[in-house]
Amino acid sequence: MTKQVFETTWGGRPLQVEVGQLAKQANGAVLVRYGETVVLSAVVASKEAKGTDFFPLTINYEEKMYAVGKIPGGFIKREGRPSTDATLTARLIDRPIRPMFAEGFRNEVQVTNTVMSVEQDCSPAMAAMLGSSLALTISDIPFDGPIAGVEVGRVDGEYILNPTVEQHEQSDIDLTVAGTADAINMVESGAKEVTEADMLGALMFGHSAIQEIVAFEEEVKASCGKEKMDISLLQVDEDLQKTIYDAYYQTMKTAVLTEEKLAREDEIENVKATVKEAYEEQIAALEDDKAEYLAQEVDQIAEDLEKDVVRELITIDKIRPDGRKVDEIRSLSSEVGMLPRTHGSGLFTRGQTQALSVCTLAPLGEHQVIDGLGVEESKRFIHHYNFPKFSVGSTGRAGSPGRREIGHGALGERALSQVIPSEETFPYTIRLVAEVLESNGSSSQASICAGTLALMDAGVPIKAPVAGIAMGLVSDGENYTILTDIQGMEDHLGDMDFKVAGTKDGITALQMDIKIQGITEQILREALAQAKQARMEILQELTTTIAQPREELSTYAPKIEMISIDPEKIKDVIGKGGDVINGIIDETGVKIDIDQEGNVSLASSDAEMIKKAASIIKDLTKEIKPGEVYLGKVVRIEKFGAFVNIAKGKDGLVHISQIANERINKVEDVLHVGDEVLVKVTEIDKQGRINLSRKAMLKDDESDGNKDNNSAKK
Repeated sequence: MTKQVFETTWGGRPLQVEVGQLAKQANGAVLVRYGETVVLSAVVASKEAKGTDFFPLTINYEEKMYAVGKIPGGFIKREGRPSTDATLTARLIDRPIRPMFAEGFRNEVQVTNTVMSVEQDCSPAMAAMLGSSLALTISDIPFDGPIAGVEVGRVDGEYILNPTVEQHEQSDIDLTVAGTADAINMVESGAKEVTEADMLGALMFGHSAIQEIVAFEEEVKASCGKEKMDISLLQVDEDLQKTIYDAYYQTMKTAVLTEEKLAREDEIENVKATVKEAYEEQIAALEDDKAEYLAQEVDQIAEDLEKDVVRELITIDKIRPDGRKVDEIRSLSSEVGMLPRTHGSGLFTRGQTQALSVCTLAPLGEHQVIDGLGVEESKRFIHHYNFPKFSVGSTGRAGSPGRREIGHGALGERALSQVIPSEETFPYTIRLVAEVLESNGSSSQASICAGTLALMDAGVPIKAPVAGIAMGLVSDGENYTILTDIQGMEDHLGDMDFKVAGTKDGITALQMDIKIQGITEQILREALAQAKQARMEILQELTTTIAQPREELSTYAPKIEMISIDPEKIKDVIGKGGDVINGIIDETGVKIDIDQEGNVSLASSDAEMIKKAASIIKDLTKEIKPGEVYLGKVVRIEKFGAFVNIAKGKDGLVHISQIANERINKVEDVLHVGDEVLVKVTEIDKQGRINLSRKAMLKDDESDGNKDNNSAKK
């Protein structure tokens, strides 16, 4: 294939797609040039279906540090494991693409996005999402796309498509929305307490832009798209399915309606086991390949039976597995201060989902340093999420967090960061860690609620409490039901997981994943309204437990004071080779951090030592001016005069002629090392040397004395 180039504009910036020159052995590949951002997207697929019970799709997003002119940090100077941002971006691309493959498709598909050049105002994540969709669309891999994603901001009430870095900073909405020409199928957003109506407006604004990019992709497909390969979908025999459904439908329905989670799971598994046992002899009588295929069919039909029973109960009978109404939240409880030695802790329980959040406060110098492709280099609010296997009563791998844990942690961070006080108001690095102790649906939103409790327990002056809720959807095409506070089964077997977090005044975070190809504006509107009602109920529970942030920090939290100095004076505080600042630290035990703007953070558990360190630094950076008077101490005697220390690191010379009113022969006739003496600054020369006078103060004293005598005479 010869190289073909397709061009359009996207958010006011040039967009160019190149096909046919690079990665020609892949099933499909495109080079996306968005402004000066360049991403290569290549897709490959196995020729045969894998023997799995899920679709093996892998999305990779590879950040190359050369893209922003950097050499990777560390000893080996090479890109290693994906950064948090890379992991989140891979998830962002996976979510709208996965629903666009046919049910029963089991061929392995791998999408690799290599970020080769980055212009900060042209999002490499959006370029990679476009490239992923377009590479699949023009390939021979069966893909029901194209899809596209866009970023939406809002500045001064106006929605903006793919905002620049500067516009992002001014925006009160940070939205990524993806979908097809017909509907939205993925949402990820943070917001500064915006209303449901404003968020819906942003979503529909984004979808309008998506439709334009999808039309562009269709043009590319028409020009160079390949014929799709023939594949075999995993399908079950309809007669066999009817036989099993007729025999076990009511039994499965009874099992599904068991209220308690673990008991319900046991009952459902018992029904599935009974179905399998009924066909064991028939399977054993077949040849190996046919026996394996029939066994897979029976397993799949048993899984489908559970799914169809749950969905019919919800959409037709409006009955949920645990007996709740469609808009009913499970029982709530909350607690703070469980852990005595931590800086703050909060426990939140909603039904059989429970999260414990722990807050740790530290000096600003302990912020997280980010080595990535973006403009952000550090952050002072960090939210981590842990999901041990015991939370769902099972065994499994324990170790570093996976994509799911990283994604849920980022969602909680986005929701809570909107209410974190400014560095000037609260000069601390803040870390929240959510430990999921029990899970039956939406533990990420429970971690947000627990995080709010922990922040307030720690005394962090957040702007307002934040609560989160997960909404679900079950649709059969004609009928649909929106569910409040979905449990694990409803998430797994339903069509949508729609998470909404916010304060009483508005939304702070939004995330939506769906398993169907899109949802309508009407469903979005209803889900947002239903979520707001639930959020208010949860906020009531949180604020009943702790109405506002504690006025005092924990005894074990560091005390921090911020002072400002002239940036030109930073070198005076640091000293040669750090000797001055290290001396202050040794003397006071205070942790000291100084930024380039001259903001000094002083942290210690001893408030008196903080005051002492602040006093020393203020003396070191104090600007000495002629005419000022100081009570200093003689530190050195020379033949020509005495050196007097008037402030930390500030010595001035009292010339022998300026020591007394009368002429003296030796400095030691009047002054000795260690004497305290009142002096006036007479001059600071071009070299910064300070000249002092004791005689000037004697004259002033005599004048004052004469005035007093005259007053007395009068």
